[in-house]
Order: sequence, then structure tokens, then C-alpha cells
Amino acid sequence: MLLRYFYDEKLAHASYMVGCQQHGKAVVIDPMRNIEPYIEVARKEKLEIVGSLETHIHADFVSGSRELADRFGATLYISDEGDENWKYTNLEGLSYQLLKDGDIIKLGNLTFEVMHTPGHTPEHISFLLTDGAAADKPIGIFTGDFVFVGDIGRPDLLERAAGMAGTAEVGARQMFKSIQRFKELPDYLQVWPAHGAGSACGKALGAVPSSTVGYEKQFNWAMKIENEEEFVKELLRGQPEAPYYFAVMKRVNKIGIELIKNLPEIPFIDSLKEIEKVIKDGFLVIDTRSPKDFSKGFIAGTVNIPLSQSFTTWAGWIVDYNQPIYVLTNPTDIEEVLIALRSIGIDKIAGFADVKGMLSQSNKLCSYENITPMEARTLLSEGKAQIVDVRNLSEYEEGHIDGAKHIMLGTLKNRLDEVPKGKVIMQCRSGARSGIATSILLSKGFKDVVNLDGGYERWVTETQTDAVRN
Repeated sequence: MLLRYFYDEKLAHASYMVGCQQHGKAVVIDPMRNIEPYIEVARKEKLEIVGSLETHIHADFVSGSRELADRFGATLYISDEGDENWKYTNLEGLSYQLLKDGDIIKLGNLTFEVMHTPGHTPEHISFLLTDGAAADKPIGIFTGDFVFVGDIGRPDLLERAAGMAGTAEVGARQMFKSIQRFKELPDYLQVWPAHGAGSACGKALGAVPSSTVGYEKQFNWAMKIENEEEFVKELLRGQPEAPYYFAVMKRVNKIGIELIKNLPEIPFIDSLKEIEKVIKDGFLVIDTRSPKDFSKGFIAGTVNIPLSQSFTTWAGWIVDYNQPIYVLTNPTDIEEVLIALRSIGIDKIAGFADVKGMLSQSNKLCSYENITPMEARTLLSEGKAQIVDVRNLSEYEEGHIDGAKHIMLGTLKNRLDEVPKGKVIMQCRSGARSGIATSILLSKGFKDVVNLDGGYERWVTETQTDAVRN
């Protein structure tokens, strides 16, 4: 048996290739849209990709199942649990098998047993894997968004992202029952989840890639609560904000999305005048440089989303899927940017441009100031500025600067009327998110906006240092 782990850091998404080497066949569990890494491994290991197993209709990335079906004729193994709202559609012309609890999938010497594990979503299933050439009992379970390392899947996405009122509590109660069933599994089973730390599909995911059933029984908070009412209350408490794009992903993964090979070629733009025109026409132009570099000089109207591990998440929050976008980046980063944007279905990319080339053509760049906590305290104490905290609500509730207005970064573009008048200091944990927020406000016509350098962490550290000195 071959088992390979693939991890997309920008999405905190894990996928897996499982192969029967004796028969030369392989399947992929919860594949990402960019299937090239699977193809590379399959070629190296001399395996034929014959199937794609999905644990559920994903909300945080575009599934690569249909890409695998198109390229290799792979069979889609997808859930047939849940009601009519949670059935895959537009499957004509595809090889697929609908799965119910207890169903078996054979791959040479390997067996996958389907286990219905609702809670995160009604149709969610997990796969118990047995290597028949070595054992007659399962070696592990692919849990998707059901059980993570140290956490479990959130049940509120349908309500918060897809607008399905009343589903959060129902999902939480389903999750409680699924957890009881999970606890009946043998302790030695390995646990292979679909996400790691940083994913918005849970609230406290661990950074370790895998675990065991026994370990999770002992140390996962969700396994320790035996009372259903207490479990439901705790599971729903403190879940992070659900990105706007999650609702889009639910739809495209249910009905399908255009194959990458059919997407139009993206032009490379070498004229600043063209970029300035599309900005004037109201289109989003993203600059992928670091906040520090962006703040020193940028083209008026551009929005800064740094090409970091959080790039995909913030693009999903900020981009209007109905409008084409333009991207200013280093030419060597274009492929990385393209894969990241397409991974969440941002396919309307109207053009790329060399960011340094665009800056060199401008004789009037904009900039913004990064101020220290000391400078911020002076402005606040004199009533010359107001502060906006763009962290998650849970972070804000754990501690914040007195008088700070809370507007979570992802929601900022839709809450501009809540931004205080006059001079505004943008603030997050370290200064990165607030840098994005600063660029958004400046692109929307706000004039007097500065960023708190080092964010809340530096504010607290310097405040404590000053207190000791005094």
C-alpha cells in the first residue's frame, strides 16, 4: 500500500493519495483543484489514478474530483447521505458511485468502508481503510472535516455562510451522535483529517498532520463532553467568522465548476495607463507585495493582499466573484498566485502585471504611515484619532485597546459606513491584517488612515514595559 500526504498551506487543506502497488491503481481523497502534484506522484510510482473519494461537499476550496475525472476518467465516489439539498448534481457523462453508510469500495487489495458522520454537514462521510494484503482490520480513517487533530468540524457553516437558518444546532446535535460512534472505533486507528491549523472549518485545529483515535479520545476537547446540551453549547461557542466565499464553494462543488483547461488565457499587461483605467472603472486590482513594501509606495486605488499563507483566505473574503480582477505581482509569482486564486474558484482574472514595472511607470505613488504604539497612544489621548480593530471577534473579546471599534477585516468592505470619521488607526494582532484593511480604506477614498505597527501584540508589550518602568 502507498499513502501520500499533500498539504496546501494557504488553505490548510490536506489531501491524500492511496494506492495499491500490486495492482498499480490509486485514488485521491478530497483532492484540491490543482491536480498536478497527484499526477507527478502517480507517474513516479507507476500508478493509475482511477478514483476520487470525497468526504463531503466542501466549503473552503474547489474540489479537484472533476479535474481527475476529465484527465483520467476517474470515478467519483461521493456521498448520497443527507436530504435533497446535499446531493451532487450535473454528473452526466461522469463515472460516479453514490455512497451510503456501510458501503464498500475496493481498490486491488485495499478496502474503503463508508461511515456516515454528519454534523459538519448532513451528507458528510468518512472512509475506513483496510490493507487486505497485510491485515484484516482497518489501519486508519479519513475523517474529512469530521474529526481534526484536537478539534472537530464546525456545524454552523450552513447557517452562517450558506444562509440556511436553524441548521447550526441541528448540525451540532448530529455531530454529538457522530462523535459517540467515533469513540467506538479501535484506539490504534490512525486519523487522517482534511485540514490543519489555520482552517476556518473548526476553531482550534492542531498543527500536527495526523493522530489516532485513542489520542483524540483522551485529548480532543469534544471527546470529553458526555452531556449533549453542554456539547452543543460548547461546539457553537467561539467559532470563527465564516468567509464570504464559503457559500460560493458550496455551490460550485455541488454543481461543478469550469475545468481549468477551458478557462481563457490571462493577458500580461505592461501599461500603467491600462491599470489606472480599470481602477477608475471600479475593478479590483490586487497588489501582492508585503504590507511593509506596499505602504512605502503603491498605485492609488490598489488593494494589498500579500502573497503569504493567508493570501487565499483574504482574497476569498475581499474579491467579488461576479467581477473580473487584476493582479500586480512579481512575474515569478504568477503561477503561485494563479493556483491560489483558482483553488477557491476565482477564475475571472482579467490580467497580470509586473508590480515593479507598474510602479516604475508612475511619477506619483501613494503611501501610508505605520505608527508606533507610543504615537498611537498620544493621538488617542489627545482625541485626534480613533482606532479600528480588524481581528476576529474571539480575539477582540479576549482583549482589546480601550475604545477600539471592532470591524473584522473580512467584513470591512461591506461596513465602510461604520468606520469612524476623521483620522483612523487600523490595528490587528501583528500589523499584517490591518495593513490590508488600511489599503482597502484608502482604495475606497478614505484619506487619513494609518496602520499600527506591530499591532496589539506590540501595544501590550510596550504598555507592560512602560508600566514596569513607572
